[in-house]
Amino acid sequence: MLQIRIHGRGGQGVVTAAELLSVAAFEQGRHAQAFPSFGSERTGAPVVAFCRIDDREIRLREPIMAPDVLIVQDPTLLHQVDVFQGLQPDGWVLINSRRSFDALGLGEVVRRFRRERLTTVPASEIALRHLGRPLPNVALLGGFAALSTLVSLEAVAHAIGERFRGPVAEANLAAAREAYDYVQREIEELAHAQTD
Repeated sequence: MLQIRIHGRGGQGVVTAAELLSVAAFEQGRHAQAFPSFGSERTGAPVVAFCRIDDREIRLREPIMAPDVLIVQDPTLLHQVDVFQGLQPDGWVLINSRRSFDALGLGEVVRRFRRERLTTVPASEIALRHLGRPLPNVALLGGFAALSTLVSLEAVAHAIGERFRGPVAEANLAAAREAYDYVQREIEELAHAQTD
């Protein structure tokens, strides 16, 4: 079972991201569930959402304490909340930022986990360009599809089409595709640097 934990702030579409990811998994013929965990339900407050994906029916209902994947929608949470708590040793991490892990003060994370599974993508900037608002959630799903290959970009596109209509769907799809391409380039550059 793949367990995904998404950290962000109220108003950033954290819950929507988990729901879209579960729809993308269903599109690929898998079982999935998505649910939020709210503290203070207000804009700007830390929010966590969870998504589980498996080939069999999922009976678990509790929060994810040992995630395989972390998606961090708001980098200001990195030093306020222990977002890396419980992350599996071979886990994936995707952070909404243009800055590197070292520049974000996360050099220790790079040493503890598999470097090729850690990346950043400027999802808010990408969303602002396409949506006119810095909502990073859908762009991060495109980035996640490139980073992990656990869901396809086509499945993410399907989920976007299920949730949104017209120009909003098109703008979200463009953001997801741009983030996907960005992360693919980052992965290729890392692989090239490691072979030199």
